[in-house]
Amino acid sequence: MAPMSGITSLPFRLMCKKYGADVVYSEMINADAIIMENKKTKKRVEYLTQERPIGIQLMGSHIDVLKHAALKIEKELHPDILDINFGCPAYNVIKTGSGSVILNDLDYLSEIVLTLVNSVSIPVTCKMRILEDDEKTLQAAKIIEKCGAKALTVHGRTAKQKYSGEANWDIIKIIKQELKIPVYLNGDVIDEKSAQKAFSYTNCDGVMVGRASIGNPFIFKKISVYLKTGKIVEQNFEDKINDFLEFLKLCKKYGFLSISSIKTQAQYFTKGFCSGEVRKAISEVKTIDEIEAFFVNLAKDVKKI
Repeated sequence: MAPMSGITSLPFRLMCKKYGADVVYSEMINADAIIMENKKTKKRVEYLTQERPIGIQLMGSHIDVLKHAALKIEKELHPDILDINFGCPAYNVIKTGSGSVILNDLDYLSEIVLTLVNSVSIPVTCKMRILEDDEKTLQAAKIIEKCGAKALTVHGRTAKQKYSGEANWDIIKIIKQELKIPVYLNGDVIDEKSAQKAFSYTNCDGVMVGRASIGNPFIFKKISVYLKTGKIVEQNFEDKINDFLEFLKLCKKYGFLSISSIKTQAQYFTKGFCSGEVRKAISEVKTIDEIEAFFVNLAKDVKKI
């Protein structure tokens, strides 16, 4: 499961683990916020034992700050993986010199990875975007490996593309051929068949599912069953509604009560089953109790069909 801001909270990760996600990640965490013990950031890095193996993804632009944050994460949180973000294309991230913009300075990329690998004892992995120049992309991947990262996830889009267009699996295939560490593919894995195609075409060591899992934690079961047996398993709308209500229960239990994040998930949980009118109604609810009541009534309506 890919780290996604505003999405991969503890309750959602539990749902993904329930359906077979092998590894889950925290939301992307700002190194400065970790050091300052920002209240929201501390909440974002909470996790339970049953989520292991779990990675915490760190972003930042200053080596000393990243090192301080990495040491603090290792000492206080003990995750299984520390993942460094070299892929985020969001303006508010790259304007600080973080995320995908670091790939434009390969010497600095090298210094960051080397420093963090030598600072903590937990495995350090990296997630990167591709560059417009394939040779430079491969060079960046080789630097990450040479500096001691234990694995690399490659999102097959440039920062300029953000999430538009097709992911370039050709360059990921080349990176996999050239590197000895595990290489994971990210981008355009949207179902069981695309996951199988990703493995077959690139020989990657794993696939990372991002946007296709929003409101759809069942995707991990679909992929794992298909890869093992070749069978396609489906989920009906009643089960989707029950999943959302379970997710909501977990949000309440563990105190993840952001109405905007919950509404985003709610919209996606109804995708493919409900009309735009239903999603519009979801967007207009004001409280968590209201959204729960909405889905309870939705479940009743579905049972009548």
